[in-house]
Amino acid sequence: MPTLDAPEERLRKFKYRGKDASMRRQQRMAVSLELRKAKKDEQALKRRNITNVSSDPASEQLTKGVSLNLQEIINGVNASDPDLCFQATQAARNPPLKLIVEAGLIPRLVEFLKSSLHPCLQFEAAWALTNIASGTSEQTQAVVESGAIQPLVELLSSPHMTVCEQAVWALGNIAGFSLFPVQMSHSYLFEGDGPEFRDLVISSNAIPHLLALVSSAIPITFLRNITWTLSNLCRNKSPYPCKKAVKQMLPVLFHLLQHEDGEVLSDTCWALSYLSDGCNERIGQVVDTGVLPRLVQLMTSSELNILTPSLRTVGNIVTGTDHQTQVAIDAGILNVLPQLLMHPRSSIQKEAAWALSNVAAGPCQHIQQLIACGTLPPLVALLKNGDFKVQKEAVWTVANFTTGGTIDQLIQLVHSGVLEPLVNLLTIQDPKIVTIILDVISLILKAAEKLSEKENMCLLIEEIGGVDKIEALQLHENPQVALTALNIIENHFCEVRDCRAGRSTHTSW
Repeated sequence: MPTLDAPEERLRKFKYRGKDASMRRQQRMAVSLELRKAKKDEQALKRRNITNVSSDPASEQLTKGVSLNLQEIINGVNASDPDLCFQATQAARNPPLKLIVEAGLIPRLVEFLKSSLHPCLQFEAAWALTNIASGTSEQTQAVVESGAIQPLVELLSSPHMTVCEQAVWALGNIAGFSLFPVQMSHSYLFEGDGPEFRDLVISSNAIPHLLALVSSAIPITFLRNITWTLSNLCRNKSPYPCKKAVKQMLPVLFHLLQHEDGEVLSDTCWALSYLSDGCNERIGQVVDTGVLPRLVQLMTSSELNILTPSLRTVGNIVTGTDHQTQVAIDAGILNVLPQLLMHPRSSIQKEAAWALSNVAAGPCQHIQQLIACGTLPPLVALLKNGDFKVQKEAVWTVANFTTGGTIDQLIQLVHSGVLEPLVNLLTIQDPKIVTIILDVISLILKAAEKLSEKENMCLLIEEIGGVDKIEALQLHENPQVALTALNIIENHFCEVRDCRAGRSTHTSW
């Protein structure tokens, strides 16, 4: 058997205040999934260990392998000669995974993981199991049910780095592609992305062994695999990873966040985004590690795979308490968001507007800081010209602003030019957003009334075509839209419709 010298190698929450101050931290039911799905697709491309490239001739036998047909693989894996087992296991890396599983070879491959006298065989078995675990949910389940997790965890302490790395990779696939049961009429169907396999890896004491491997002395490819596996152990919130596991991982994630490698940073940021996607207590665990200044710095990255998860993490954090949001503001989030609102990618604009809306859901002091950092002009630009999904997020931002802002702050909002694009959006086919816009207009009119400026505000709204659109909405098929429009017309416009000519709108508004 050859010596082991193988080569190196991988809206949810939303604080919409509503009309009641007690709803300031209410979650939105709609969840932003596009970026998470994109990340999951990206990770899936890295799950299967198809090839190892090396310039070291001594490792070519490990990487090149031999060509055997399925029956020869079956015979070799079940042989008693370690050399035959090695050759057959090496050949089992890349045949159709379904055939390897159906041939019943997984239990034998798991046995090879325990062959401490034959580290090359351990390496090849871990590689084959890595690829099988990258397959369908049934194939991943077969690896777990054959008892692979515990011996893979034990291989994390192997004196052979290549064996350790392959075990890390296999555990990452298992943790990142877990199952949850969905009850059918008379049975259960298993589907992906549940937490069960993740929790089995955690309960097998994998995390301390993984963390012990993090070192500046290991190859960068190895560190990338460890970071990716840790990110998979942070994924899923039904339920979240146990508090003990999170407490173990956070200090190392803070350390990894200081790294310069793009893949390490990307997966570290995604890990933090998963851990901060929860209740205030979960957010507090992340904030207390002191990661926010570095996360805000990474939000300025030109690399989308770093910008996206860092923005998502900070966006999650500002769904928390006022204090947690203030920590994010102190870290400089409002200095970065105006630029991100103008980012060429609409997905980033959408995430930035979502984060901004949660800042706007805070106290008036947060709103004032939002104004001072120049976020209103790009926000109005998105309301005018952004993609519809981005415009919706911008509308939520304005809604939170008008609900919690002072009258002076509302005057600044109107001066920014927000009314015209809002009025133009009253024709969209989204009753919920239309209702929110009507609520915003109503709040602005009530503020104007307190300043004895309601008549001029009504004339301003009429000049930009708002009255006609609001009147038309009284006949809307959605009863909430129709009622809200009716109330605005009856409460604010019945007495001023005839006051069009000769009136100046050059007031404090």
